Amino acid sequence: MNAPEKIEAHAFSDRRDRLVSADEPLAGLQLRCGGEIPGVIAIPALLEEVRKARRYGLKIARSITARDDGEAVSAWIELTPLEDGCEIYVQNWQSRPLDETEHASERDGPPSTERALADFTAILDADQRIIAAESEARDLKPLLKSMERRKSERWTEFVHIDGLGDASTMPWRLLDGAHAEVDCSERKWFVRLFPRHTPSGDLAGLELTLTADRPLERTSRDDDPDDAVDYMIARDVAPALRQPLARIIANAETIRARLAGPLPDQYSDYAADIASAGQHLMALLDDLSDLEVVEATDFRTAPDKIDVADVARRAAGIVGVRAREKDIELVLPEEDDHVPATAEFRRVLQILLNLLGNAIRYSPEGSRITIELEQTGRHAFVHVSDDGDGIPAEKREKIFDKFERLGRSGDGGSGLGLYISRRLARAMGGELAVTSEAGEGGRFTLTLPLGPDED
Repeated sequence: MNAPEKIEAHAFSDRRDRLVSADEPLAGLQLRCGGEIPGVIAIPALLEEVRKARRYGLKIARSITARDDGEAVSAWIELTPLEDGCEIYVQNWQSRPLDETEHASERDGPPSTERALADFTAILDADQRIIAAESEARDLKPLLKSMERRKSERWTEFVHIDGLGDASTMPWRLLDGAHAEVDCSERKWFVRLFPRHTPSGDLAGLELTLTADRPLERTSRDDDPDDAVDYMIARDVAPALRQPLARIIANAETIRARLAGPLPDQYSDYAADIASAGQHLMALLDDLSDLEVVEATDFRTAPDKIDVADVARRAAGIVGVRAREKDIELVLPEEDDHVPATAEFRRVLQILLNLLGNAIRYSPEGSRITIELEQTGRHAFVHVSDDGDGIPAEKREKIFDKFERLGRSGDGGSGLGLYISRRLARAMGGELAVTSEAGEGGRFTLTLPLGPDED
């Protein structure tokens, strides 16, 4: 392929699809899209074609379109694969203002159809750090709780982006439309990112939506309308309150982060207090919903064959940042460790998150928390041990009582976590117990059945 007579931009990419050199106007568009030089190509349409050319060794010539600060850009590109990347020629560069429909889609966040289909939404700042998040999906509850504890981190720290390698510093335009996985869910997720602008046109933040590849499987109680009264909180009260609470939290966090414009410190502090109160109410609502469900006489789990080692590693990944903040070492099962059990995946994850969260909360800085696995006879065991203050013998069973917090206050807990966790363990045919002495740390053991087909 010969170079065109009139070249408007000439550029080179490397074998990792990074733009290593570029002429204007391509260089300017790369920077305005959030990229760097050298850096991963931040223009989605160009990146897609460069990947094709490099991967298949094909010369490609075609037109592409991109968005550039309120303008739509179109250009003709010619790509030649090289040993270490691609040579890029760009010509016939044209730009036009976005029309009202296109402009609104960039300015006003996701359209109503996107919000209706999404299982998860979050408000991000201009650097893609989390401000607030909301979801009705029960398999994303651990994700919401983890994001709440680790605000100000980039959302990409909580998901695994397919095919993009390290997404921790990627500009948002490259992540829009990606596919992702979440540790606490077995579903696949489609990512959309919608910019939010200040009145002057600057990027103020983003709205993130995650949409699942399939509906969440319904449990037996979801299919039975006759027991709606039995689950009044979980079915009626919680859904009615969760959405307005989530919007209160999101709006308060938006005000606190000054995304809507400058604000005196005292009003930002008021907004932070409102958000904190809303988050506490949301957590209490979740605990009360779980409490109502596990105390129902007809409560049943959905047992399946799971790998307890995999669930334990996922739980540790979700709480890992909290542990690092206190300089606590998490000692995990090896990657090649596998312990089978018959139990409900999300319920086992819920129990382990509660045990690990408590261990982190009440362990001293610089200590260690260990997750050990064991298989004996017809049962699998998960041991969670910490270096905390321990629990006196006379209080070991008391900690599993409803609303029992052993005199602790001010840590935001409801005193329901261990009570619910034990009820869940027993509903799956297992048990949750503690062995501990005062001053010697705690050791909680989750027991699960192997199942009829396991030796």
